[in-house]
Amino acid sequence: MAMPSILEAAIDQFGRKGFEGASTRAIAAAAGTTMSSITYHFGSKHGLYLAAADHIAQRIAEMQAPTVERMRELADGSREGAIAALLGLFDSFALMMLCAESAPWARFILREQQEPTEAFERLYGGVMRRMSEQVVEWLRLARPDLSEREARATAILMFGQTMILRAGRATVCRVIGVEVIDDDVAALLRARLRSNLLATLREEPT
Repeated sequence: MAMPSILEAAIDQFGRKGFEGASTRAIAAAAGTTMSSITYHFGSKHGLYLAAADHIAQRIAEMQAPTVERMRELADGSREGAIAALLGLFDSFALMMLCAESAPWARFILREQQEPTEAFERLYGGVMRRMSEQVVEWLRLARPDLSEREARATAILMFGQTMILRAGRATVCRVIGVEVIDDDVAALLRARLRSNLLATLREEPT
């Protein structure tokens, strides 16, 4: 089908070159289709850009939805349930950051983080906002000593520890001293992430 291949090519090109730098001609060539196909399905370059953002949000939602549902069952309203849910959710998020499919998404999203456009509103307004609010809710159960604002600050820093596995891939490899993140290194990173999160979630109020 033309649309999936066009969207994948668009996400890659927009992520690498930005909206202005990416051309519909190059996107069509990478997708193995014609420029008229882009016009037919998306109307314009801007329409394609927004559709690319929607596609990323949809794929993240599809990948994370099963885990979120399982963790909601685990989070039974207790502190321990909330801690278990947060650990499970962030491990699933880490696995997504470590998988190859997330690489072009990350480039696209990072550009939107630096210079937000309408596409960022679509990304954040969907899966990002829902996941963020869910994490804050569970954090308030796991750490009732935190204020609403402190819980939100903690949530974003927890996401940051996970997102660096993709957004900071070159630095991660350099610091650990590897060329690529293989299964052993991935397991190490996930284990250390879990320990870091536990330290935060079980921190005693001062």
